[in-house]
Formats: sequence, structure tokens, C-alpha cells
Amino acid sequence: MKHSRDKRRDDRPRPSASPPRAHAGQRPAEKLAKAPSEPSQTVAEHLPRRPGTLPAEKLPLILEVAPNADYALLDSGDGEKLEQYGPYRIVRPEGQAIWRRALPENDWNRVDAIFTGDTDEEGMGRWRFPKTPLGETWPMKHDGIHYLGRFTSFRHVGVFPEQASHWDHMAGLIERAKRPVKVLNLFGYTGLASLVAARVGAEVTHVDASKKAIGWARENQEMAGLGQKPIRWICEDAMKFAEREARRGSHYDIILFDPPAYGRGPKGEVWQLFEDLPKLTDLCRQILTPKPLAVVLTAYSIRSSFFAIHALMRDSLAGMGGTVESGELIIREKAAGRALSTSLFSRWLAI
Repeated sequence: MKHSRDKRRDDRPRPSASPPRAHAGQRPAEKLAKAPSEPSQTVAEHLPRRPGTLPAEKLPLILEVAPNADYALLDSGDGEKLEQYGPYRIVRPEGQAIWRRALPENDWNRVDAIFTGDTDEEGMGRWRFPKTPLGETWPMKHDGIHYLGRFTSFRHVGVFPEQASHWDHMAGLIERAKRPVKVLNLFGYTGLASLVAARVGAEVTHVDASKKAIGWARENQEMAGLGQKPIRWICEDAMKFAEREARRGSHYDIILFDPPAYGRGPKGEVWQLFEDLPKLTDLCRQILTPKPLAVVLTAYSIRSSFFAIHALMRDSLAGMGGTVESGELIIREKAAGRALSTSLFSRWLAI
């Protein structure tokens, strides 16, 4: 609401609890150390396996975002993607676009902003504006929710459109619940998921490790005209926050978490996805209400398949019933109809 990434998305700089995101983050102004190339199993070995029957499963599930008036993937290929964000056409690196472009060169040249410079996954770069120099922000909209798009030095633009599938699904769960619903958004980045949940009546707790990202999210809340909605904005390490909520006996009906592969929290806490994800997933189970609705995990920039996080979610929610659905988030390209995969996901649904 963290793109040319070989491993998928942490072009959003963000620490353990989301930028200073990418959707969840590190600090856009800082270059973080590289994550280890291979996963570590140290934390998982110390977690006891939960007893009980595993939830039912549905996989693979492909959740698709199609072009619309707010956002469209116009074309992709040759290591780049051409996108339309509201009034602006933007070119950014895209490591997975190994095919050839469908649109002619003239279409790719007729753009407002191009990300150039360091194309390393966590490297800093710059934007070039072929027409008129643009400011850092511009007005954007998602399903009637107004927010600000942003040109950052880490190539992301303040929103991850592929998440719209999760946002719409979550809004439906909240509306159909016909009761007060509490939502926890860990690694919340610039807050689109939090705003979607709040708009349909949920009480939201938004956690991110980046003060800058929290500031952007609060700005988006005002931009959306949702200033009176109950959203708690918390700048903290996601793991520490979840541990404290478990000790306090706090509970949530829906939990979203979108961690980076690697990041640092506001006090230097280190996040390593393969080491820390099992513990955080278990904590999320601990802080669910007696009648929960869903737990939604998205994973970017990892050398793995959705089967890995699918198995983790089923093990963590053993004995809870429901169903775990896992697969990929994709964006459907407008020019040739190709699908660009952006991330892996796994979500547990109580019903």
C-alpha cells in the first residue's frame, strides 16, 4: 500500500516492521545489509509442533489484479515494466519480465517517470522525468480511497497494487461478520490495507518499524477523509509488538502480515524471514480472538515456493479448523494479457 527484484519485492526499503515496505518495512533512505542467500532453520527447531487436525487446504490459488482506471500494468518485458498510476505512466525495473515487450518503443518513450540508477534489490536510485519535473507525491485512488503516490529512491511508489485482492477479500469478511471486528496490520507500510479495513467499520491497529512510513500512512488517512476512523498507528518492531500483545491478552479477528526477507526494527532489531517467520506466525495464532476470521501472510523476495509458507500456516493453525489457501498474487498485463507474478501468499480462513 516492497520493482525490479530478482527475488521479489523488497524494493521498498523497510525494516522488520515495514518501511522507513517496502509493505512492512525498511527505511527508504537507508541501504540495508543483504539477507543470507539460504534459509536458516534455527528458530523453527525450538517451536513445538501444535497438536490437532490440520486445516483443510486449497492450492494453488492465483489471485489476480486486472487493469482498471486507478492502476494498470500496461506492458512488461526486457527486464522492465510500464505502469499507469492514475495520471502518470511510469517505467521501473522488473527482474521477472524475461519475455519481450508487446508495445512499440513509442509507447515506452511516452512516459512521465523512469526509475534509473542502482537496480540492485535494495539499492538506491533516482527518478528521471522526461517531460515535466514532478514532485515527490501525487494524488492517487484505490476503489474510491484517496491516497498519495510517492517517488522514492528505492523504486517503489507507496502502494503495492497486487495486494488489492487481499484488501477486497478482507473488506468482504468484515462486512459479512455483522459484528465489531478488530484488525491487526503488521508491517503496514503506507496504510492502504488499514484504510480499507477502517472504511468498512473495523477497528485497526497498524504497526510498522518506520517512523517515515507511519507518517505517510497518517497522511493517507487524512487524504482519504478517514481521520475519524479508529486506527492506532504504532511505530515498533513487529515481533516485539506481537509478543507484548500475547502477554497482555490482546486479541484480533483478522491479522495481516507482510514481512520483508530481511530488515531492521527501530531499535536495531534484526528480522530474517526464514528464521523469524515461524515464531511470528505462532504469535499471530496466540493473539486471535475466540471467533477469528482470517490470518493473511504475504511473502516477497524469498527463494522458496508457496508450498513452504502453506505448510507453515497449516501447522501453526492446527486444531483451529477452517481452510488454508495458498498461491501467488499476480497482475494481469493490459497489452498482451500476460501475468506478472509479484509475491507468494498463504491465508487461513475460519470459514
